[in-house]
Amino acid sequence: MPSVPPPSRTYPALAARLLALPASCGPARLVAIDGPSGAGKSTFADHLAAVLVGAPVVRSDDFRVPWDADPLTWWEPLRRAVLDPLCAGRPAVLRRYDWHRDRYGPPEEIPPPPVLIVEGVGSAWAGSPAAYRIWIDAPLELRRARAIDRDGLEYADAWDRWSAREAAFFAEDRTRARADLLVDGTAPLPTR
Repeated sequence: MPSVPPPSRTYPALAARLLALPASCGPARLVAIDGPSGAGKSTFADHLAAVLVGAPVVRSDDFRVPWDADPLTWWEPLRRAVLDPLCAGRPAVLRRYDWHRDRYGPPEEIPPPPVLIVEGVGSAWAGSPAAYRIWIDAPLELRRARAIDRDGLEYADAWDRWSAREAAFFAEDRTRARADLLVDGTAPLPTR
């Protein structure tokens, strides 16, 4: 008979914990979901956002970050477009980058929410105004397979170089050590 996880290890329990935190960006509690590429950050963010009905998710992939760029290349555009307005209690306006069309989409207004989920490599770095930091990881081989499945085999070498750059960034920033919650990207939290 499978074991039942404790109620504190579910998305609803995590959502309740997040809503009880003090705001960190204007009226919002910024939740940073960080970890290496292919670890499961996007999937985790989507599940958490579904429980936090109406919680916007802003991803590093919403910004143009070339494969050979610094992992924090997206942070300044995020700060200008999203964080500064929300921290001032104003709506943010985001134009999400479309990687397939190599252009930005139409403006999207994000009113100040109770919880803002920021997901991507570097979201929980030392300079983030996060109220709560989540670190997701998985074995390198699994992460690489997920990335190739997502992006295509033609990007395998670029992913390998990116993976080395993000590992160096995480080591220097000590991102994982700052996390409030560590998540195994091979076994996400149960929904109930």
